[in-house]
Amino acid sequence: MLGLGIIGWIVIGGLAGWIASKFMGTDAQQGIVLNIVVGVVGGLIGGFLLRLFGVDVSGGGLIFSFLTCLGGAVILLFLYGKLTRR
Repeated sequence: MLGLGIIGWIVIGGLAGWIASKFMGTDAQQGIVLNIVVGVVGGLIGGFLLRLFGVDVSGGGLIFSFLTCLGGAVILLFLYGKLTRR
């Protein structure tokens, strides 16, 4: 995902963060900026986890980058939900 540039990070991250927030039921609590942040951080988390399993994330393309961001964003929202529901 690093090859997408800053605009690519924002667009892909925002879309992935929005879809993840819809999936996890947190969309009403988040705005566009938080969706972008969740998606971008999700991309970092997803990329890190995939690299741990030996997946080459550098040449995956646009769809792979989006799915990586989406998966990481869902993980991030799940963990955040678990930590805040005490």
